[in-house]
Amino acid sequence: MKILMLTPYLPYPPASGGQIRTLNLLKYLSKNNEITLISLYKNNKEKKYSKYLTNYCLRVYACKRAEKPWQFKIISKAIFTPKPLLIVRNFSREAQALLEDLLKKQTFDVIHAETFYIMPHIPKTNIPILLVEQTIEYQVYQHFVNSLALLIRPFFYLDVLKLKYWEKYYWKKATVVSTVSETDKQIILHDESSIDPVIVPNGAGDEMFVEKLVEKQIDNPILLFQGNFSWLQNSEAASYLIEKIQPLIKRALPQAKIVIAGQQTKKIKIKKNSFIKLIEFAPDNIDPVKKIYQQATLFIAPIFGPGGTRLKILAAMASGLPVISTTTGIEGLEVKNNQHVLVADTPEEFVQRIKFILNNKKIYDEIRTNAYELAKQKYSWSSITKTLEVIYKNIAQKNENRN
Repeated sequence: MKILMLTPYLPYPPASGGQIRTLNLLKYLSKNNEITLISLYKNNKEKKYSKYLTNYCLRVYACKRAEKPWQFKIISKAIFTPKPLLIVRNFSREAQALLEDLLKKQTFDVIHAETFYIMPHIPKTNIPILLVEQTIEYQVYQHFVNSLALLIRPFFYLDVLKLKYWEKYYWKKATVVSTVSETDKQIILHDESSIDPVIVPNGAGDEMFVEKLVEKQIDNPILLFQGNFSWLQNSEAASYLIEKIQPLIKRALPQAKIVIAGQQTKKIKIKKNSFIKLIEFAPDNIDPVKKIYQQATLFIAPIFGPGGTRLKILAAMASGLPVISTTTGIEGLEVKNNQHVLVADTPEEFVQRIKFILNNKKIYDEIRTNAYELAKQKYSWSSITKTLEVIYKNIAQKNENRN
C-alpha cells in the first residue's frame, strides 16, 4: 500500500514514547508498504536525523515549525484565536503547502496521522485518514494545569477547553480513530459516542527483548525507574520516588539502591544522596538502556499522570524485569495484578510490594515470566504492525466502495 504518514516530530532518535512508537512502526511497515513521511522539526540539529529514516521510507520530508513555544506571535494566536496553544505551536506552513502539492500530484491509499494536532495541515481530500491518538491530549494538558500554582490556573483553563473542542473536532474529521489502549478508547466513546475507535497498542522494542530469562540475584537489589524527564508524568514520578518512597525503602531495605535513568535527568531535583544514582542516557544510544534494564532487580513506576500506555513498563516486561507500578501506571495494558505486575498506590504499598517480591523468589520468577510471555504475545511491533495493516486495508477498501 502507498501510505502518507504525518508526525509532529522526526521519529529519530528514539528519545520519547512517540518517537519510539513511530520508528518501530516504520521499520515493520516498510517491509510490505511504500511510505512517504512528513515530519515536523524545531531546529537544524533535529533535521539531520531525517537521513536515518530513509532506511524505511521512500521519501522523507522534514518541515520547520516554531523552535520555542513561548514566543509573542504564538502566545497571542493562542489567546486571541479559537485555536489552542498545542495546535498553534505545532503548525507549519511549510508542511501545509507541501501536503497540498503532494496530494495534487500523487495518489495514496491512506493518510496516517500520528496525533490530532498534525491534522490541521491536511487539506480537504478523498483519501481515507487514520488518526492515531497516542494519548488523550486534553486530559494530559488538564493534568499539567492542575500542577500549576492555584493563582495562575484560570489563565490556562480556557486553553484546556479549546484543546478538548478541537481534539474532538478532528476525531470526527478522521475516517477512523485509533487509540493505544482500551482505556483511551472508552474515553473517546464517552466523549463522542458516534465514534468507535480501533486499538493499535504500543509495543516493546525488539532490542529490549532478552533471548531468555536469566537468573537474577536479588540480595542487593537495584530498583530502577527510567524515562524522559521532559515529560511531566515522568518528572512527577521521579519526585514521588525520591521524596515519598525512598526514605521508607532506605529504612526497610538499607542494602538496596535506587537508579533513576533517562533523558533530561537534570530536571530532577535531588540533594546529594548515595542511596540514589542518576544516569543520563544519550537519546540515540540504546545499549546503555538495555544494560541498565538487565542489571536492575525491579522496575518501580510511581506514575499518577494520565496518558497513553507506558513503553517503559513494556520494556521492563520484555527485559524480564518485574514491575511494581500504580493503578494509573498500568492503565491500558492487558496486565493483571499479582500475575504480570504488582500494583501499589501509596508509598507504604510500594515498600510492602518490594519487600514481598524480594522475599519470595518463586513469585518473583513467576511474575517476570508471565510478563515476558505476555509482552512477546501481545506487545511485539511485528504483531502490532500486522493489526495496523489490516486497518489500512479495511478503510482503503471501504473508500473504494464508496467511490
